[in-house]
Amino acid sequence: MTYLFMFDLIGCGIFAISGAIMAFQRKMDGVGVLVLAAVTAIGGGTLRDLLLGVPVFWLHQTSYVYAITVSSLLAILWINSSKKLPAKALEFADALGLALFVVMGTEKALSAGVPPLTAVIMGTMTGCFGGMIRDVLANEIPLIFRKELYAACCIAGASAYVLLLMYFSSVISATVAFFIILLLRLVAIKWQLMIPVFRAKDKQ
Repeated sequence: MTYLFMFDLIGCGIFAISGAIMAFQRKMDGVGVLVLAAVTAIGGGTLRDLLLGVPVFWLHQTSYVYAITVSSLLAILWINSSKKLPAKALEFADALGLALFVVMGTEKALSAGVPPLTAVIMGTMTGCFGGMIRDVLANEIPLIFRKELYAACCIAGASAYVLLLMYFSSVISATVAFFIILLLRLVAIKWQLMIPVFRAKDKQ
């Protein structure tokens, strides 16, 4: 088992937990938990593989299905045993999964032979798209569309990974890129950092 595969499974599990947390917040049943956990964990990677024209990663590797199921059950046990769920639990789990999946998605795109810019786009899509599906199914405004930096963190980390690979090993590059995305996202959440586009206009 390579470190990349391990990272992918860990990211899958963490994103599944974020889906389970969202299902709890929306008071869904067991089916809802599994559905939100699954789409969060494999939604982005599925779209990436379809666009790259490669076999969809989870169809022939049941470890991902097991990771989603086990993570969902662990999340249910954790939520039921906790007196109060931490307010930022969903955003923290999402940030961890985001960092892992962006790196893995960028690496898989590069291994498919696409240009670096396309790999950055595919990595960002891998990290963001599953969470978008989760939020839409839960009738929430997707995190990527809220005010704190989200996609920008993914683009920064994926770009760093592509650039670092020119000088360092994939292990070092992946580790540094992971922490770039995670730290940027956590800082953005804490201090509500955003990229303003429209200027506020005074009321007429």
